[in-house]
Amino acid sequence: MTTHPRAATVGQLRELGYRPLTVKQELRKNVLAKLKAGEELFPGVLGYRETVVPQIVNGILSLHDLLFLGLRGQAKTRILRLLPTLLDEWIPVLAGTEINDDPLQPTTRTGRRIVAEQGDDAKIEWVHRDARYQEKLATPDVTIADLIGEVDLVKHAEGRYLSDESTMHFGLIPRSNRGIFAINELPDLAPRIQVGLFNVLEERDVQIRGYPIRLNLDVCLVFSANPEDYTNRGRIVTPLKDRIGTVVRTHYPETISEGIEIARQNAWLDRKSDSGVDVHWPAFMWEVVESVVRLARSSPHVSQASGVSVRTSIANAETVTSNAERRGVLTGETRVIPRICDLNHLIASCRGKIEMSLAEEEGAEEKLIHSLVGEAVKTVFNDFTRIERYQNVIDQFKGNLTFPAGDDLPADEVVANIKAVKPIHQAALALAEDLEVDASDPAMLASVGEFLLEGLYVNDRLSKYNAKGKTFFKK
Repeated sequence: MTTHPRAATVGQLRELGYRPLTVKQELRKNVLAKLKAGEELFPGVLGYRETVVPQIVNGILSLHDLLFLGLRGQAKTRILRLLPTLLDEWIPVLAGTEINDDPLQPTTRTGRRIVAEQGDDAKIEWVHRDARYQEKLATPDVTIADLIGEVDLVKHAEGRYLSDESTMHFGLIPRSNRGIFAINELPDLAPRIQVGLFNVLEERDVQIRGYPIRLNLDVCLVFSANPEDYTNRGRIVTPLKDRIGTVVRTHYPETISEGIEIARQNAWLDRKSDSGVDVHWPAFMWEVVESVVRLARSSPHVSQASGVSVRTSIANAETVTSNAERRGVLTGETRVIPRICDLNHLIASCRGKIEMSLAEEEGAEEKLIHSLVGEAVKTVFNDFTRIERYQNVIDQFKGNLTFPAGDDLPADEVVANIKAVKPIHQAALALAEDLEVDASDPAMLASVGEFLLEGLYVNDRLSKYNAKGKTFFKK
């Protein structure tokens, strides 16, 4: 049902021709409809169309519970939170029950009593799909009462029997009846709590403290987990894994273009509204920033078991943007293009996100990040051009030429320095053509010029040094 229906009683609901479905049948029905219509199932999630999405679809079509297994920053939680979009927009629930109960097939004792007493006049309410998704971050202090429920001794003291479900204080899973319940970081749940999920996954019922209170639940359980967690903080007990129908393995972006698009989509890049500085990114700078992370994912000095999150690329893009914005504010420029000098500030946004494989001496982390940035510049530079083309530029530095650079220099000053050395100017114009950028734009030419000199430096054709906070290239 895509619009809010007007039915207000069980009788009116029957007249609508409503037929109850389980949550998993509902998910299956809607996924099939979207597949037939050619609709995108998880809009905004990039790079998974041919790999991860088919695994999810097969799991849903099989009426399985799902476990998303992957390293940090692989969109596991984002996909979990998109699953409710595959539910019907509205469903009817029986009014007067503590958990969502089906008006035509009530499973709780209270629901059956209401229908038996009131018949077709029993009131119903309509619940939107957004309210049918509950999520819990697993922590070691989570109790079975949090998830399943607890006997309410106050209600028992009022004279109700312990075997009566009305004595229960329901936990998160029963309150998710007829919906989706997600547990993030499943291995962090204590093993005894994981054992408590056995009945929910297999028999679809719950029992409280050994008392014969049984609830036949209609709930789809979904989980996320990081393989590294199995050794660091806990593990998923084997019988629980056996009861989860489908394990979906996620991955990092397979191509550099996918990684760039994810960073561009998620990073906060529009700063013009409050600072007045428009930061415009050239494609080659995007490739450098994304290459830093891709190189880290294959570096022997980086812990690959922990992974290097996509959030690193996002944070790095925001840091480069912020430094370019800061330069614009200080120099009075309203349009700024990121330059290589802005990459010097990536240490702050990489720190803690790139874990070293072994404990190293103090300062090793910063050295590693500097090394990754240099290697990224070298990779992108050599992809676009050949170092042999710039011998005349290298020759200019044999006469004790030093070229100033740095994030405190406005673009006009950098361009003036470039034009003062004709071979550098010509080489920068040629490189701009290779990069397919507009060299007539001073801010762009300044960025290309720095990229050229840094490319020669990382290829060991030039050297550079810092003095009084500024960078100088020399032979």
